[in-house]
Formats: sequence, structure tokens, C-alpha cells
Amino acid sequence: MNQTIDKVKKDLSHLEIITDPNQITKLSLDYYHFSPILHKQLQDKRGDIVIRPTTEEEVIQVAQTCVKYKVPITVRGAGTGNYGQCIPLEGGVILDMTKMNQILWLEQGVACVEPGVKMAAFDKLAKQTGWELRMAPSTYRSATIGGFIGGGSVGMGSITYGQLRDRGNLQALRVVTLEDEPCLIELRGDEVQKVNHAYGTNGIITQLEIPLAPAYPWAEIIVIFDDFMQAARFGQGLGESDGIVKKLITVHATSICRYLHQLKDYLPENKHAALVMVSEYDLEAFRDLVHEYNGKISYFKTAEEASHRTSLLEYTWNHTTLHARSIDPSITYLQTFYFTLDKVEHFYDHFGDEVMIHLEFIKFQGKVIPAGLQLFHFTTEERVNEIIRYHEEKGAGIANPHTYLLEGGGRKTIDSPQLNFKKEVDPYSLMNPGKMMIQNNV
Repeated sequence: MNQTIDKVKKDLSHLEIITDPNQITKLSLDYYHFSPILHKQLQDKRGDIVIRPTTEEEVIQVAQTCVKYKVPITVRGAGTGNYGQCIPLEGGVILDMTKMNQILWLEQGVACVEPGVKMAAFDKLAKQTGWELRMAPSTYRSATIGGFIGGGSVGMGSITYGQLRDRGNLQALRVVTLEDEPCLIELRGDEVQKVNHAYGTNGIITQLEIPLAPAYPWAEIIVIFDDFMQAARFGQGLGESDGIVKKLITVHATSICRYLHQLKDYLPENKHAALVMVSEYDLEAFRDLVHEYNGKISYFKTAEEASHRTSLLEYTWNHTTLHARSIDPSITYLQTFYFTLDKVEHFYDHFGDEVMIHLEFIKFQGKVIPAGLQLFHFTTEERVNEIIRYHEEKGAGIANPHTYLLEGGGRKTIDSPQLNFKKEVDPYSLMNPGKMMIQNNV
């Protein structure tokens, strides 16, 4: 491989190429270490070089060269994912897309961007026109739009707009293929699903056309409760209150709250908490809902006040796992679709504090449902599998965060359109090899 990489470097010497081992290590990894299972499998995986293109033409040149020498290529954004999506299993070229960061156009309700545009930076500009991103992960400040489309699925905003894969949440994209003669392909409408959440296995995204949401002044609020299920019912009730515009509904059991040290003044001992983002225009109705569920507001910031502080978003979704692991590195997590509050209550009672419940309410097939990013102390891989199996036997859906296989997470099945598209645009299987079940004879 070394001689082949030398040829790649020579052919692409006019581009920015990183060869420093420390930088290569940094740019070969993501937050896979949230899972001790993935950490064991991926800790020694590295690319051979990193290339940072700035234009579509440069991406095509990289693609041509990698095809010429049959060198694997792994695309990455900011590397804020947790599943090893952008970790190269077979070395080769790491294609760092963060310098392709132009907002190409921004109109009423839609924008066209390059993949390296950071989400928070985009929103800052878009809000000046009255619009914002529909959804974003808890790594919003550093995550790129292309990385989120390639490796994400839900986040802040999913209580209104559902999942990234829901029809309409991605309008169009352009990708560079890895054929003998790489070319640009534009996919629109339902065809975007060939590349959406495909871990960069099906083409190199160079442009995205994304629909936007009306921008609201989002108040950030913590509501505390004496009883966990009452907090969960409040979350469900808020999600189903169609007249209250909201962006985030997170519910933490008290066992989770103890890891959120920065919020300790607002999370009294033995209280359960809902962390929410609600339109300032709907606060009167929101307060009535809090009263109905016997909650108490312990933290309130207007949108203006919240803009000068760390957002509550960074104590939700997988940032909760990050905070907990900073205190106790033995903690890992699950990703669960509970579907109903009855299932939430069953698992809460069954596991107790072994599996600490953290809920995120989302829109799923038109209905508000509780999803979970539960925390637990890792003991053995066998125990992880037992916990997953019990959830699935009782009707919950597990998006397994302890596998790097594309289909091994939430879908559990081969995505035929994605697989067929890969055969078409990547005939030599050079794009992020090893991340699809079919490639591993699974």
C-alpha cells in the first residue's frame, strides 16, 4: 500500500495533503469510543493520508486517482458521529470535506450548500432571512451538514419534522461517483434516499439542497417533576399539543440528571426533568401545560438570553452520553424506539437504575413517540446483547449503537436501492469498504 499511496500523493500533489501521523489519527476517528465494543474493534484503524478538497473538480480528481490505483476512500465531515461511520477499515485516503463550506444560495424555505458547511454557522446566516435548519444533532456547533446527512438520522427538530429519511427532509444532492470515469450525478426527490444516511458508501456528496423551517425565538426551559412517568407524560403531552410550537423535548430520569453537573442548580436531587425548547409566542399555553402535569419550572431563558449561554441542546441527545462519560467512562448507551409510554414504564420498572432512561420525543410516521438514549454501565458484550434482546422481545425497536455496519443499527435489513446504487457508482467497492453487510458476507 505504501508505494500505491506514494503514487496517489504524486498525482495529487497540487491538493492539500496531510501526512502527519497525529493529524491522520485525529482525522481517522469519530466518537466511536462511546461504545466499548466499537472501541475494541476500531481503535487501531487509520487512513494512510488525508486530502482536503475545496471544489467539486478537486473531488473528481481525487476520485479518478483512487479508482486508478484502487485505493479505498473514506469521506468525513467534522467526525462528530458515534458509530465509526467515518473510520476507515482498510486504510487509504481520508477525504476531509470541511473546506468545501460554501453556502451556494439561500432562498425562502430552501438552501443549497456544500457538505462542509457547519450547521450553527449556517443557521446564524439563515435566521437573518427568517429561516433555519429543520433538525440538527446535539453536536450542532461543530457538525457539518454533509456529515449529518451522511451519518445522522434524528435530532433537535425531530419532534416536528421526524427523521432525515422522511420524504421531503432532503430535496436534492450531487455526488461524485467512483467509476472508471468518475462523474457528477444529481439526485432529486425520493432518489436522495440512495445516499441519505449511507455512511459515505454510495458516492461523495458535493452539494445538498435542503428545505428549511421558519425560525422562531426559542425559549429554553427546564421543568422538574417528582415522578419520572409524570415527566414522561408531560413530554408526550407537550409533543401532542399541536398549538405549541416546539423544537426539543427531552426527559431525564433523576439517575441521568446527576451527570449534568453544569445544570446542578436547576436539577434538585431526586427530581426528574424535562429540557425543552418552545416558541416564545406560545409560553402562556406552555405554562398551563406545566401546571396541568404538576411540574415546576426551574430554569427559563428567553431566546436572547439563551444565545449567550451554552444551549440546553448540549445536555440532550448524545451530548448526555458525553457528559456522563466525562464523569464515568464505564458508561455506554442504547438507542431505542419505545413507541408508547406503557413500554417506557415497563422498562423503567424492569431495569431500575441499571438502564437509566433518557427520552427524546420525536415524530414517527405522523405520531409523537418516545425514543430513548438510555445509559448503563458496560460490563460485558453479552450483557449488552441481553439488554438489547429483552427490549426487542418486548416490542421496542433498537438502533444498535454498538455496530459500525450500516444495516446493523436501526434498519436490520439490506437497503436494496442503496445497494444497487452502490454497485452502479462504486463498482470496485472503494467507498468506505466494510461498512455494508453485503460486503462482509453477513
